[in-house]
Amino acid sequence: MEKKAATSVRKGRGAQLNPHNPFENTLRDKIPDPDLPDRTRYQEVFPKSMINRVDSPDIGMAWSMNPYQGCEHGCVYCYARNTHPFWGFSAGLDFERNILVKKDAPGLLRKQLQKKSWRAAPIMLSGNTDCYQPAERKFEITRQLLEVLWAFRHPVGIITKSRLILRDLDLLAPMAAEGLVRVAISVTSLDEQVRRLLEPRTASAGARLQVIRRLSEQGIPVSAMLAPVIPGLNDHEILPMARAVADCGARAVHHTVVRLNGDVAEIFEDWARKAMPDRADRILNRIRDCHNGQLHDSRYGRRIKGAGRIAEMIGQQVELARRLYFEDRTMPPYNLDSYRKRKDPQLTLWE
Repeated sequence: MEKKAATSVRKGRGAQLNPHNPFENTLRDKIPDPDLPDRTRYQEVFPKSMINRVDSPDIGMAWSMNPYQGCEHGCVYCYARNTHPFWGFSAGLDFERNILVKKDAPGLLRKQLQKKSWRAAPIMLSGNTDCYQPAERKFEITRQLLEVLWAFRHPVGIITKSRLILRDLDLLAPMAAEGLVRVAISVTSLDEQVRRLLEPRTASAGARLQVIRRLSEQGIPVSAMLAPVIPGLNDHEILPMARAVADCGARAVHHTVVRLNGDVAEIFEDWARKAMPDRADRILNRIRDCHNGQLHDSRYGRRIKGAGRIAEMIGQQVELARRLYFEDRTMPPYNLDSYRKRKDPQLTLWE
């Protein structure tokens, strides 16, 4: 069926509205004035700590850190949108246009790694918003965090869909040589028409495949996240995407099934009816089929992979992809033995 994009879709943004912030007493217009400037604003914030404990049993790491809150990539399905109301913004367009910047992040990380009580454990960078989003070109906080981690010889995992990560090959390659870093590249669709609507300010699929190839050539272990799989939209691409990332050197492939929690449900449905009106009902109904008749499921385990016939078929396709393209490939374990505390870790940059 031909995909139609409605003329009412706001170009360059994923969300098309601002849901009401439940923590505000003032009701704002959900649909912002299209004549107002559509620019991104950066606001510095001052957190007390940088590393967050991840208590979810279905997440592969126990710690995460996020140098930015909000994300200009504008992925319409992003679960992290629901964190933005805590900062006084909407989960919709505000999430993409009001980016909170943690300039103190490197210093906070350094203090944490110097503590006597800290024990080396992989830290996920980022567990919420993309650490290589456009703001990183301006502020370079992610690079500074990597410099601290390298100085301490501390392990880190990176999740991104940006080619900006290639800027930091000079840090990532030596870290990988000591078993200190693993990278996951998110690939959602090989169809550029779908990608531009779904993730308007992200790197193209071709660029992401190039990133996987370049990282792999430098000896940096890379996996691919086929995430999220959206039934009725990109589930038919599972095998082609898996083959493409394998051909570029990815060592493993993983997936999640989309879940539209909180305000993301309203944002996604509004987007689907504007961007793909001829397919919206089919997509939404298939998502419900994966989550017991709802658009999301908060239960651990089932929330990420879904349940039911369609979710099972998606899982079977991923397992088939592993057998076809990843049979003899593995991701190396993290090196937890090289971590060292230093009173002045900057000195190690010259070693």
